Amino acid sequence: MFYNKSVKKVHSLLFLILFILLCIYSFFIEPNKLEVSYYKLRDSEIKNIKIVFASDFHIKPYQQKRLKKIVELINNQNADLVLSVGDYVSGHSVKSSMDIGKIAKELSRVKSKYGFFTTLGNHDNWQDSKNIIKVLEKNNIRVLSNNNVKLRINNKNLYIAGLEDLMTGKPEIYKALNGVDSSVILLSHSPDVFPHVPRSVNLTLAGHTHGGQVRLFFFGALFTGSRYGEKYIEGLVSENGKKLITTRGIGTSILPVRFNCAPEIVVVEFE
Repeated sequence: MFYNKSVKKVHSLLFLILFILLCIYSFFIEPNKLEVSYYKLRDSEIKNIKIVFASDFHIKPYQQKRLKKIVELINNQNADLVLSVGDYVSGHSVKSSMDIGKIAKELSRVKSKYGFFTTLGNHDNWQDSKNIIKVLEKNNIRVLSNNNVKLRINNKNLYIAGLEDLMTGKPEIYKALNGVDSSVILLSHSPDVFPHVPRSVNLTLAGHTHGGQVRLFFFGALFTGSRYGEKYIEGLVSENGKKLITTRGIGTSILPVRFNCAPEIVVVEFE
């Protein structure tokens, strides 16, 4: 009897220690990681282009060093294009986020041959989308909202189209693609628009889900932020002749915690 009680106490203590270690890891270690995920794609219309896709920054007031690290990691990739789908700010109010002016000024250091293009996310719209657009564009980050821009890369036209956020705006895919007559990359904060994207779009880039942010080994993501569950939650999806890449993003939302779902920037190379 005494032996059984001792064993139970040891098991309880070990469980408590494990729980504490997991909490420390999930709150203080994994959220501060920053990985680079690489995708090599073949497309008959797009070749020899390197894209860095960085999104869902959610920069908090004390994360100046974190932001500098993000910019340095992006610049280390020597991108032709830098693309994003928003959520630069954190939380619902300016008090919970670093000032957008400071964020944009640091991101203005991002280097790319053909520019930095983005849409806005739900958190950007919850705070002050008009001001965020103004500040981002003042710092050479072009914001797309149901429109597109034509670039000339490797003697070919490439369009970058961007949608309004699904949760806080009104994404109009065909308006965003108006006038597009060659290859196009579509930016959407939410991946949930993907089933409605026409096959003429070469690649859709999305975020918002954070990859689930907390992913348990046997149960999957605790929360996906998508009406499609884990179908479009992260990574590369090929469906009906179309391609989607959803990033796990860089920051955190609701709780400052990540587990089995490290922050990332994405590098896409068209061969």
